[in-house]
Order: sequence, then C-alpha cells, then structure tokens
Amino acid sequence: MRQRNWRLIAVGTVLLVLAVLFFLSMRDMTSWSNDPVALMRTVGEVSGGVGGISLVMIAFGLIGRKAPV
Repeated sequence: MRQRNWRLIAVGTVLLVLAVLFFLSMRDMTSWSNDPVALMRTVGEVSGGVGGISLVMIAFGLIGRKAPV
C-alpha cells in the first residue's frame, strides 16, 4: 500500500491556483502595455511552466511512497 504525500499535493494545488490567478490578473494589464502580444506570450510561458510543475507535484503526491512495513 502507498501513502499519499498530502504536503506535496497541497503545494502543487496552491501553485496551480497562483499560476491561474497570475495569468488572469496580467490579462488586464495588456491595455497598458506597448506590446500586448509579447506580454501575454511571456505571461503564458511562465504560467504554463508553473502550472506544469504543479501538476507534476500533484501527480507525485498522489502516487505517494511505499508505506513502512
């Protein structure tokens, strides 16, 4: 039997929420930017990277580790 790592799941979930909130909050800043396309491209890369890392953390947390015998 495997034990889930709840700390890893919690940190991954928080990072995923922060990535989504960062993307949505920066979307409102495009009206003030000189180059909104480049801004959103950069924001999308950063949000996607953090979101991907958080999904991997959640997956590893759900897989867990072997329970001590």
